[in-house]
Amino acid sequence: MQIMAGSAEPTSAPPGAPSAAAEPVPPEPPDIGLAPQPAPPPAVRSGPAPGAGRIWLDDRSWVDVSRGWLGRAAIVYDALVEQVAWRQSRVFRYERWVDEPRLSAWCDPGRGALAHPVLLDVHRAVRAAYKPFGGFGMAWYRDERDGVAWHRDRDLRWTEDTVVALLVLGARRPFLLRPRSNRFDHGAPAGGAVHDLAPGDGDLIVLGGRAQADWEHSVPKLAHRVGGRISLQWRWTSRAGRPERGAGYSAPRTFSSR
Repeated sequence: MQIMAGSAEPTSAPPGAPSAAAEPVPPEPPDIGLAPQPAPPPAVRSGPAPGAGRIWLDDRSWVDVSRGWLGRAAIVYDALVEQVAWRQSRVFRYERWVDEPRLSAWCDPGRGALAHPVLLDVHRAVRAAYKPFGGFGMAWYRDERDGVAWHRDRDLRWTEDTVVALLVLGARRPFLLRPRSNRFDHGAPAGGAVHDLAPGDGDLIVLGGRAQADWEHSVPKLAHRVGGRISLQWRWTSRAGRPERGAGYSAPRTFSSR
């Protein structure tokens, strides 16, 4: 199956889906407040970013794509790389501990200094447009050797009605989506992915509805050189429906005894 790139135009809602009027308007990107430079590119874009639109993955799962939502995002990327206390996490995988192939950090905009003042404006804008998120996580994929395998954000526990927002800074890389029904089709191209949103510098990606219950996503490792990528991640759940059973992403994995 051919992988579909993130649509530049909103797709029509499926039967029974919420009307377009009920969809949230992508938040206004904040002004990062830099001193004027000779003939600089626009720091921010007024109104929704070009290409903003909602893609319906199925009748109950959706993703909003706002290209170039944060202008001149490379400045924020550099500040995060230099000032954040990045942490190397480890996970237990099949009889041994391994380093997670990315670095992580947590930011609570209400506490402590921020790596760049625009982060407070970004946080407020995303909250105003979607849900009352708390703080936000950060993941730094340093180069092509870093990545994250197929997964759902099951650590939310309640996945039937969620909103997960991602602001990408840095290099453009694949961000693949596949329905859970494809997870056992090991011979499928790209692991069964049907969408590659491929977010780049300053793009805002928001997944909602049952996207964490019925869909999986990944940032695959690459065979060619690529620069660093940081994603800021906000997560919310309504706690509707039945909670997930079983271990989450960070739980140890072992060989079956059967």
